[in-house]
Amino acid sequence: MASLSVIGAGYVGLTTAACMADLGHKVVCSDIDRDKISLLNHGQISIVEEGLAELVAKGRESGNLSFVVGAESEVDRAEIVFLCVPTPQRIDGSADMSYIVAAVSSIAPLLKPGCIVVNKSTVPVGSTTVVEATLSRGDILVVSNPEFLREGSAIYDFMHPDRIVIGSDDQGAAIRVASLYSKINAPLVTTDPSSAETIKYASNAFLATKLSFVNAIANLCEAVGADIRDVILGMGYDRRIGFEFLKPGPGWGGSCFPKDTQALVKIAEEGGYDFKLLKGVLSANNEHRDFVAKAICDMARVSSPGPAKVAVLGLTFKANTDDLRESPSIEIALKLAKENKKVVAYDPTITPKILGRLNQVVDQDMNGPAGSIQPELVRLIEAGVELSLDPYAVCDRAHVVAILTEWDEFRWYDYDKIGKSMASRAIFDGRNLLESANLKRLGFNYRGIGR
Repeated sequence: MASLSVIGAGYVGLTTAACMADLGHKVVCSDIDRDKISLLNHGQISIVEEGLAELVAKGRESGNLSFVVGAESEVDRAEIVFLCVPTPQRIDGSADMSYIVAAVSSIAPLLKPGCIVVNKSTVPVGSTTVVEATLSRGDILVVSNPEFLREGSAIYDFMHPDRIVIGSDDQGAAIRVASLYSKINAPLVTTDPSSAETIKYASNAFLATKLSFVNAIANLCEAVGADIRDVILGMGYDRRIGFEFLKPGPGWGGSCFPKDTQALVKIAEEGGYDFKLLKGVLSANNEHRDFVAKAICDMARVSSPGPAKVAVLGLTFKANTDDLRESPSIEIALKLAKENKKVVAYDPTITPKILGRLNQVVDQDMNGPAGSIQPELVRLIEAGVELSLDPYAVCDRAHVVAILTEWDEFRWYDYDKIGKSMASRAIFDGRNLLESANLKRLGFNYRGIGR
């Protein structure tokens, strides 16, 4: 059992802390956000992630997991320190390292000799050198150990990873970090720090490329009269391709793919390489969002030559998370509002508490404290998009219902009831979630992606 310090109680930090505690290590997780730490110390978490609340509670009950404000009070006891702080995107597309530098600067004089500092956050290639220079201590080693967590299945991904990547120029340090995962059965990739950092960016960029490709093939299917479902089936059986990430949708987003893909383009530029392929992937994603917004508008015009109402089901960038960052659903809703459509939206993660806080912010002319409100929701309200807690109310008198996130509950709605309340029966299924034959039997004008 090792004594660990995890700096940052966000998505990556909290998952890392809870899982490491469950593996038997003694973990102290810290954050500068006092409200977040207060919630955690009262058994509450501020993000939606299946199984995470239960794992945090288990860790606290066992005594293996505790939470503190600021790392300085506990970091001197740690054998290994995980850096899990944000690396937001700068205007030029590069990753902002200021949070990591600030965190390292605050703990540098407190670390005990022989401690290992681990970069868990997604950081630019060469960040290990930056952390070493900030530490300015020859008795502290720095290791890269990137995370590969999918929102909505982070606990499973941590405990059953496809691989564990460790980057270090010191074999002893690599072995010590690898030993933390001794209870996990997964391939271990040990390499130098720069290669480990590149593996993370390259993996996300490849997956983003795969998603953009299948969205483009879906558009092609519509143009030539093919069915994307059958095309994917035929492609996926090829072991070189596989079925993963061959699901067309309204575009890709979230906290990782857009940021990491643009960062890799910037890293390539700084290395003197023009990554035209990846620039094309980014452009294709933006163009696909425009394509989806136009398709919904076209359906609305058919249903209503005058003003039209569009009901949007799903705002998060994917199901089983409350993350709205770079969500294609948000961007498409904003595009529809810009086209003078009346847009009313529903998402399972929007609670009465969130809606109340959001209304409070609006009443203060957007200048008041937003609290835990994500800025994407404020953008929607500013654009005139209405939010509702009732999916059936959202669809009332709508000319088009647009499903933009793959929440499973959307499959089981009473669409006959929904259709009777609509101004016209039209559904744009941006996730191919529903059975088109059933909807057409109910009298709906149905359109999916590539179908």
